[in-house]
Amino acid sequence: MTIEASRPVRLDETAAEGGAAIRSLYIHAPFCSRRCFYCDFAVKVAPQGDAEEWLEAIGGELRSLEEEGAFVLAASLDTLYIGGGTPSLLGPAAMEGIRRLVSPTRLGSAHLEWTSEANPESFTREVAEGWKRAGVNRVSLGVQSFHEASLRWMGRLHGAAGAREAVRTARAAGFDNVSVDLIFGLPEHLGRDLEDDLQQVLSLEADHVSLYGLSVESGTPLGRSVAEGGEAVASEKRYEWEYLTAVERLTDAGYEAYELSNFARKGRASRHNMVYWSGEPYLGLGNGAHSYRHPVRRWNLRDWDAYRVKAVGATPPVADHEELDADTVRLERIWLGLRTRRGVATADLPPTARERVKRWIEGGLAEEVR
Repeated sequence: MTIEASRPVRLDETAAEGGAAIRSLYIHAPFCSRRCFYCDFAVKVAPQGDAEEWLEAIGGELRSLEEEGAFVLAASLDTLYIGGGTPSLLGPAAMEGIRRLVSPTRLGSAHLEWTSEANPESFTREVAEGWKRAGVNRVSLGVQSFHEASLRWMGRLHGAAGAREAVRTARAAGFDNVSVDLIFGLPEHLGRDLEDDLQQVLSLEADHVSLYGLSVESGTPLGRSVAEGGEAVASEKRYEWEYLTAVERLTDAGYEAYELSNFARKGRASRHNMVYWSGEPYLGLGNGAHSYRHPVRRWNLRDWDAYRVKAVGATPPVADHEELDADTVRLERIWLGLRTRRGVATADLPPTARERVKRWIEGGLAEEVR
C-alpha cells in the first residue's frame, strides 16, 4: 500500500464541475448459456445470444442518451469494454455491429483499448477473427480454474483443455493482449490446488490476470445452499492464504499488482478499469450498467426484458440514481486509492485516519512516498 504525501491522480477537476467529455464506454451483454452456481450478475439465460435484439436495444439507449444530453460521449473514445454475461455468445459479427452503432470515428483512435469478455467454450476461431476485424484488441477470458471438479461445481461449461485452447485461439487471431480470470476461495472439499492453477496460468503467458475471491450472495444458488447448511465456504484462514499465495506467485513472475485484484505485465494494466478507480466519468449501456458523470451516478434496470422494452422505445432505461456530495467523493477517492498502487494523499485523510496510517507505516503495512 502506498501513501503519497503529495497530491495523487484524482478526480479530474473538469469532471468535478460536470464538464468533462465521456471517453470510456461500458456495454453489457447479458446472455449466458447457464447461470453459474455463485453468479449474481445481471444475466439472461439463453442457449444463444440474440445479437440482433441486443444491438437494437443498445442502439435505442444510445439515441435516448443523445436526446437527453446528460451523458454524451466524446468524439473519440479512450476505452470500450464489452462485459457480461457472455459476449462471445453473440457470434463473430456482433462487435462490428457495435462499431457501427458507436461510430467508427469514436472508435478510430490508435490508442483505443477495446476489451471484450469471452467464455472459453464459445470463443471460437470465427468469433476471435470477427472481433479482431471489428477492432477489438484486448480479450478477457473467464477461465476461473483448471480443476475439473471445481469447474463442474461452479457450473462452468468448459474444461481445463478448453481454457488452454481459448488462449491459443486468441493468439492465433492476432490478440497480443489477453487477460484471464482466476477465482480463489473455493470450498476446500473440492480439492482444488490453487498453486497448480497459478502454474497453469503462468504457462499460458497471459498478459493480465484478474483474481477474484468467491463471494456468497444471498440470491444465488450458492447463497441459498450456504444458508441452509448444504455448502461450506472456505475458512478465512484459507481465503487469506490463497490470496497472498496468488499475489506472491504472480509478482514473482513479473506481474505488477496494480490493484488488489489485478495483475499485469508491463504496459498491460486495464486502462478501462483504471477509469473507475480514478473517479473519471464513464457511460454504461445495457441492463444493469452504471454510468457516472460528476455529481451523478446512475444505473439501469437489471432485468433484460424490462430494460429492452425501454431501450427499444428510446426511453432512458434508468432504474435509479444518486448525487455525490464532496464528502462522498473524498471518501471514495480514499478507499479506491487504497485498492490501487497509486495510493492516497495524506492531505485527503482526516486527522484520525492520519494517525492510523502512521501506525500502518511504522508496522510495515504501508510506505510513504514523496
